[in-house]
Amino acid sequence: MFGAIGLVLLFVCVFGVFVAHGGDLGPVIHAAPAELATILGAGIAAMLIGNDLETIKGVAGGFGKVFAGPKWKKQDFLDVIFLVSRLMKILRVDGPVALESHVESPESSAIFGEYPRILADHHVLHLITDTIRLMVISSGNLNAYAVEEVMDAAIKEHMNHAGHPAHALASLSGALPALGIVACVLGVVKTMGAIDQPPTILGGLIGSALVGTFLGVFLAYGIVEPMAGRLAAVIKEEGQIYHVVKQIIVASLHGHPQPLVIEAARVGISGHNQPSFGEVFDGLRGK
Repeated sequence: MFGAIGLVLLFVCVFGVFVAHGGDLGPVIHAAPAELATILGAGIAAMLIGNDLETIKGVAGGFGKVFAGPKWKKQDFLDVIFLVSRLMKILRVDGPVALESHVESPESSAIFGEYPRILADHHVLHLITDTIRLMVISSGNLNAYAVEEVMDAAIKEHMNHAGHPAHALASLSGALPALGIVACVLGVVKTMGAIDQPPTILGGLIGSALVGTFLGVFLAYGIVEPMAGRLAAVIKEEGQIYHVVKQIIVASLHGHPQPLVIEAARVGISGHNQPSFGEVFDGLRGK
């Protein structure tokens, strides 16, 4: 919502004010297609050279994240708290063997089946099942600090990989002004080849060349860099769900009382998605 409003405001403030003060958009509109083809084409080519296919796909999907916001909402955080808390309760009451069928075939588990969005997410699901699988294999005799270290490593690796599209966009934003200069220089070369033309024609050619510099800077600092920053923030916020999983498992292994376990997980969630203490415990009573 705010992203769309920001884009509209950007164009109004730049082009609307330009027109309001007597500027003529005609030369800009005339030159823009060729200049954009040069700048964006070179920028996309540079991204293809410097990144793998998965990162490029992540950049394409990242534009949706910029406008839609984080994938996980308040109910999803509640669901993951309920799910992992139930699994840890089974571990505590019935022992690790009772969890084996749930973590080996989560798609067939009645417990996992109650949380379809968690079940459908490969990364969250495997963080839960792979960690609990370690407990099953070791018959529950795992050091809580060792489990935390393993989970931290898994989360760090995933978040580093998830951040590649944002880094690619940030690199593109840094390159666009320079690519705008490249387009401008080519325009100047074209102008020099027509140096014998009358001033009106030369003025149009020089104006078209300068549009390249303008578009490179405009795209970089008005659109791509803000999008890269927003995408990085969205990815970071989505990563909170992994820390919720970790906090519940590690705090449970430490033997902390359930209120402390839940609070350790709850306080790490952003305010607009953070469930209240009462919401969590009211939900757990029925589990």
